[in-house]
Amino acid sequence: MATAEELKKVLKDTLEGRGVMEELRARIRAEIFNALDDKTENKPVLSHENLLVNELIREYLEFNKYNYSCSVFLQETGQPQEPLGRDFLVHELHVTQEPTASSVPLLYGMLHHFMETRNEVLASQGTVTLAEHNVVDEQNLQESSIKPVIVKGGK
Repeated sequence: MATAEELKKVLKDTLEGRGVMEELRARIRAEIFNALDDKTENKPVLSHENLLVNELIREYLEFNKYNYSCSVFLQETGQPQEPLGRDFLVHELHVTQEPTASSVPLLYGMLHHFMETRNEVLASQGTVTLAEHNVVDEQNLQESSIKPVIVKGGK
């Protein structure tokens, strides 16, 4: 007959193998957060930029099935519970997307665009790209004509 320790180990291994253990841990963390969250505290009003960024993050979390992370994220940020929708994001961000791109989060498309642009510029200069060898000559990168993304402050 198996000991209690052996049964615990088999049960733990089974739950981990099926992905249930991590889901349970995430659920417990979410429930603890809910219990500690002060419902009387008003969330700050979301700026338009935060609304858009949060929606991009939500789309990413939902796509990857990070359901409990998304639940905590929405509660913590004050983002509307109803998704704003892909068409809203595409319009507000002035993004053009191919019909096949709608199956992946916009963040993936944006990342792909920036990496493609970077690799095209580097390739035109004869520089080894990340896609080719996972290495970029930093000297060539600094001397390249790649325009950096300019991040401007808000408030």
